[in-house]
Amino acid sequence: MADFILENSREIPVEADCDILVVGGGAAGHSAAIAAARAGAKNIILLERYGYMGGDVTGGYVIMVPNLSWYNKPFVRGIQEEWFERLEKIPGAVAAPSLDEVGSTDPVLVYRWKSHMDCTSRGGYEGCKEACLVRSVYFEPNQLKIEMDKMLLEHADSIKVMCHCYGTAPIMEGNTIKGVFYESKEGRKAITAKIVIDATGDGDIYSRAGASYSSMSDEVTRANTTALVWRIGGCDGPAYAEWKALHPDEYMALRAGLAEKAGFRSIPIASNDPTVFWMNNWHSNRDCACVKDQTETEMNTRNTMREVLEYLKEACPTGFGNAFLYDIAPQLGTRVSKRLIGEYVMTPNDFAFAIEHDDVIAWHSTISQLNDCGPVEIPYRALLPKKGEVENLIVPGRHLSADGTAIDWLDLIPQCVGTGQAAGVAAYVATKDGVIARDVDIKQVQDILVDQNVPLPRNAKFEAKDPSYKALVEEKNHGLYTANAKKAKELRDAGEPIDYRKFHHI
Repeated sequence: MADFILENSREIPVEADCDILVVGGGAAGHSAAIAAARAGAKNIILLERYGYMGGDVTGGYVIMVPNLSWYNKPFVRGIQEEWFERLEKIPGAVAAPSLDEVGSTDPVLVYRWKSHMDCTSRGGYEGCKEACLVRSVYFEPNQLKIEMDKMLLEHADSIKVMCHCYGTAPIMEGNTIKGVFYESKEGRKAITAKIVIDATGDGDIYSRAGASYSSMSDEVTRANTTALVWRIGGCDGPAYAEWKALHPDEYMALRAGLAEKAGFRSIPIASNDPTVFWMNNWHSNRDCACVKDQTETEMNTRNTMREVLEYLKEACPTGFGNAFLYDIAPQLGTRVSKRLIGEYVMTPNDFAFAIEHDDVIAWHSTISQLNDCGPVEIPYRALLPKKGEVENLIVPGRHLSADGTAIDWLDLIPQCVGTGQAAGVAAYVATKDGVIARDVDIKQVQDILVDQNVPLPRNAKFEAKDPSYKALVEEKNHGLYTANAKKAKELRDAGEPIDYRKFHHI
């Protein structure tokens, strides 16, 4: 068999021309389109390969968005918090500590939410803060799917949505991206644009445009795994939570038994509905952009679902005696494949030493146990390819520029939404001012983000409205009171290398 087949050249029809082209309608891409429209952009096209928005959130059933607050402050707001403000109007669609409750150490409330992972502060490492409530939100993915459509329809005069369109390759003129080729049931077509936002999650556009990137993640991290999430109904959430609290040894044995039955780590996690549980799983050393790994993850997970469910019913009848298969996520659970090597590469140093960036576009509380899940600054440069490689391309989402350990704290839904929102605003400012994406007026971008309810505590406009955020971070020393952070500082001060993998836990 020949190694290659020569494809005949052909003319590709140009479907449309736009100011801002967003490729991918997941958490990052959807937020980018909405933010650009709200900033003032009028000619936006959003390409999405499925028939719905949200990506992992709605299609992969990542039905919990973690660590939106630190102590008593919600650091992740903007479009991310708007999702839940909308969903809270729908009975049963959301389960989470309220914004008024975050930071509370009331033992009754802490116990109430302890059964929901990350709704109370993470412990288990030396020097962490007292247990308190955290704004981590569990939600019904199908309700969010509807709401994300509604958000787009509210801007139908500015955003043209094209579902079932798979962005496949960049259109380049020298080192400047001019648009994207895409495939659909209508064949291969092209869209030209002034600014392109690669929100594919796997770097489908930037990897073909000439931007530098790394593949996979560090083997010790959660990001180096894939999943196919499924849900079970007929559960008794409160009874299971009580059993788990009273029988910690049996709970650990249950987890081991589930992993043995499945052949990979798999655990039941509470959801927004006490009768429905989320079966999350982790297939180690899998690349979510590799066809072989994608196929094996999906088929192997489905192949073991019945056995896993029967074992769960038998081993823990208190919570799952009447459980049944509720549904299976319609798409693969993706974590990391490609990572941009951009103008700035985020590393654990950003978390361990509270590095400040003049071009900060998000200051997010995350799940890093170096800084006790405290806020870290994400710079705009982490969304840009290296200078001289690709121009007018912005790269928000889980494939942003970060090393193999830091990506584990930056590839989650809040960071996808936050960087997507910033990318959309930056694209608007660039097209409005007639400059390339790299030369955007970052102060203008930051001010618009503040207007869009994004906390940027060192921004003068934000600080004038609410100085308490900056005061909290300074009072708590950026969370650098943990034993891990202190050890990292000792090693740095001694001029010794820091192996952050030894501190890593998720």
